[in-house]
Amino acid sequence: MSGVDRPSPWWSPARHADRKPFLEARSAVTKAVRAWFEGQGFSEVETGILQVSPGNETHLHAPRTELTRADGSRVPRYLRTSPEFACKKLLAAGEAKIFEFARVFRDRERGDLHLPEFTMLEWYRANARYDAVMADTIAVIAKAAQATGIGRFSFRGKTADPFAEPELLTVASAFERFAEIDLLRTVVDGEGDRSALADAARDRVRIAEDDTWSDIFSKVLAGYVEPHLGQGRLTVLSEYPVPEAALARAKPSDPRVAERFEVYACGVELANGFGELTDGAEQRRRFAAAMDEKERRYGERYPVDEDFIAAVGAMPEASGVALGFDRLVMLASGALRIDQVVWTPPAGET
Repeated sequence: MSGVDRPSPWWSPARHADRKPFLEARSAVTKAVRAWFEGQGFSEVETGILQVSPGNETHLHAPRTELTRADGSRVPRYLRTSPEFACKKLLAAGEAKIFEFARVFRDRERGDLHLPEFTMLEWYRANARYDAVMADTIAVIAKAAQATGIGRFSFRGKTADPFAEPELLTVASAFERFAEIDLLRTVVDGEGDRSALADAARDRVRIAEDDTWSDIFSKVLAGYVEPHLGQGRLTVLSEYPVPEAALARAKPSDPRVAERFEVYACGVELANGFGELTDGAEQRRRFAAAMDEKERRYGERYPVDEDFIAAVGAMPEASGVALGFDRLVMLASGALRIDQVVWTPPAGET
């Protein structure tokens, strides 16, 4: 509109100069982390962005496109939400230790900690327990802090020492400590008992009529647990209930929980790791249930990648981690928002 001062675009020299220290930090962290993985004997891979399926989790949303074949026929494809499907196919093919700085895409996500297009650092170890990749994650975060010279992460008034011994906390312990809820009493035969969790959480969160067990779990996690995580030092939150572990295997000693962990700093989730599921039939069952719920809730479902289901059954025992690289750089550089640490912000935004 005429007469209205518009902000200069992100690529103006003045605004770029403001962001340059954060971008230089990004380059330093990328170099340090890549060197760490190479020193550990990992191979860097580069997998395809266009996929038959973008992932089959209820609340993940992906941009869709179409490809035109030489004969003129058109086939749907999706921009990936993670390189996981392709990386597990590589594990089935015989790769043992791989990592990728992957460009991934998410619809319905934008904020100080979310971008519709971002970098996921993902890695896998064949024939390794998930505590091995848990240790990897702590080491990678420390390497990022070393690369920028920052001594303490800080975000929204919270701080965390990336070099201190991390806090180890199970999800059940966290729910008991911060919300006074006995979470595992609401998990029966691998399923969440919605009524039991609703009764336990009713005085803490607002529960809608159509909320599922997972919805209530997420509300308590976000409102009562996550604000306490990663304060003073990193927190490793582990042993997620089986209903919240779509791609992780159940823990042999307690089938109510899965080999899944997340790492937090300053209340910010940085990484999500699994002891990977290697049962193709179980993976198909979980995907079908998630897509049924997605269709009920959002009126859409994504196809199943049959090659991926086959690869899950053929891959060796393995563990892997997905780490939000932009978030890590944000904390390691002292930035206030995630878009300050990407070279080019989302298209159409200044």
